[in-house]
Amino acid sequence: IVVNSCLYVALLYKFGMNLDFLRFAILTPMLISAFIVDYKIQIIPNRLNLLIFEIGLVFLFIYGFININISLNLLLGMLAGGGIFLIITLIGGLIAGKEAMGMGDVKLMGALGLFFGLQNIVVISVLAFLIGAIISIAIMIIKRKGTDTYIPFGPFIVIASVITIFVPFSILFTMLMKIFTLGMY
Repeated sequence: IVVNSCLYVALLYKFGMNLDFLRFAILTPMLISAFIVDYKIQIIPNRLNLLIFEIGLVFLFIYGFININISLNLLLGMLAGGGIFLIITLIGGLIAGKEAMGMGDVKLMGALGLFFGLQNIVVISVLAFLIGAIISIAIMIIKRKGTDTYIPFGPFIVIASVITIFVPFSILFTMLMKIFTLGMY
């Protein structure tokens, strides 16, 4: 409740009372739920992913009345988010011989694409993998767990999504480019 309340205050401060505030105010409790459930039982329920998707579709249609380009961007975000993670899941499964990433993560990214759009969902993907790599390495070092230990990826997607809500795209893009080009960008 405290985390959700703090996020609501931050959303209100950032967006004021508008459609973006409403969109993310509805999304944040579902993100918190996805974080907690995936962390505790290593699954993101289909019903939760479907709810995020359904609400995302509602906003897709609302934005369609305002500006069709925004709706197109959100639709492309859904395709890219789900597509990127589906490809990673399939290729990872072929290489590792076991499920590299759960389908709940794929569905979550597709649904989140309806909230964030194409550019932001790509940033969320890269940021989630970066955060996941850093935290996973730290967990393996601290707890001396092996590389075969399952670490749920949903919490990293949620953390990356929350960061993307509050940090402008240009700042995130520049930061990621500096990290991945070793400061040469």
